[in-house]
Amino acid sequence: MVKTNSSDISISDLITDLWAPLNEEQQDFLLENFTLQSYKKNEIIYCEGETPTHLMCLLNGKVKIYKDGVGGRSQIIRMIKPVDYFAYRAYFAQEDYVTAAAAVEASTLGLIPMAALTSLVKQNTELAMFFIKKLSIDLGVADERTVNLTQKHIRGRLAESLLFLKESYGLEEDGSTLSIYLSREDLANLSNMTTSNAIRTLSQFATERLITIDGRKIKIMDEEKLKKISKIG
Repeated sequence: MVKTNSSDISISDLITDLWAPLNEEQQDFLLENFTLQSYKKNEIIYCEGETPTHLMCLLNGKVKIYKDGVGGRSQIIRMIKPVDYFAYRAYFAQEDYVTAAAAVEASTLGLIPMAALTSLVKQNTELAMFFIKKLSIDLGVADERTVNLTQKHIRGRLAESLLFLKESYGLEEDGSTLSIYLSREDLANLSNMTTSNAIRTLSQFATERLITIDGRKIKIMDEEKLKKISKIG
């Protein structure tokens, strides 16, 4: 993990939505409390049970939020993309982290101490509403995802995960390859299934020419059929 001061960067360009509601004095205060941290691929960002201290904003790279379950299996709760804010819910709830976070690839985060952020929220109702909206959206997504991961069959869950990754991270220049290369284990953890089931279902999708597979690279060849499979569950 590499930590640097942010005095040589333009925060307003990095976190425009958080910066915009602040007056000049509040912007100076944020600048004084803003730092950058770089994480290597697979490096842990925070662990379950730790006490939250900072708001985290993913500036570049990819991050997974996950929770260890029974038998050593993990469940990926969320995938974070630039520019997403995370790691602050537990602080507002006055509890320790109930999840963990790790970098899926080399990533850079902006950090703001929660004490400093709380001070700004108390001063600025527009900023407070920003975080209320963020928390409300995240709760809605979590509710929908809980239903989908528990009620859909394996094919529906995997199809949904592939579409979710496309929506979150987009495609490469060829217009079909997902711009994220997850391990089979991570893809299984994202889809609430065993790794062997994920491998088998991916192979079925490839045989049906819905996708093509090249190592960790996955090309979506028939998005409409994947959508149908996802909806059918």
